[in-house]
Amino acid sequence: MLADLGGWLDGLFGLSVKAEELGFGQMSARAAFFYIALIVIVRCGKKRALGGATVFDVILVITIGSIAARAVTGGTAFFPALLAVIALMFMHWLFSAVARDSTVFSNWIKGRSTLLVENGRIVEPALRRAHMSRDDLDEDLREKGFERPSEVKEARLERNGKLSAIPK
Repeated sequence: MLADLGGWLDGLFGLSVKAEELGFGQMSARAAFFYIALIVIVRCGKKRALGGATVFDVILVITIGSIAARAVTGGTAFFPALLAVIALMFMHWLFSAVARDSTVFSNWIKGRSTLLVENGRIVEPALRRAHMSRDDLDEDLREKGFERPSEVKEARLERNGKLSAIPK
């Protein structure tokens, strides 16, 4: 019975063949399986993992995408790759839980916001540290509905790279 299941999975996913020997059907089955598996894995993680992405979240997405791509194309073992993705998602969930309760850990893995405008005045050293030009700041402020920094009580470059602004 178990041997029959193993043979069926091998035929479906091409588990025992080299990457260049995978057929269209086997690669399609791998892609479909991984797609569904990734939906389940990500849904089991935190909701914000792929939403308002911080560097912490982007690294997870890139790494999972790389592992999944290699598994689908036969560049790595199929089921161990799936387990690696599950392990990464679990680590991300765990780190997020710790970061929720620890400001120090949160700042370490997610970064912190940068105050760019305070009481209508641009904080030039912060702008330089953020590698933003005055034109970049002006553009972001215009997108928020401000014509000039003097209209802003506070503007911050958030951890996800977006500008938030509070009017005076």
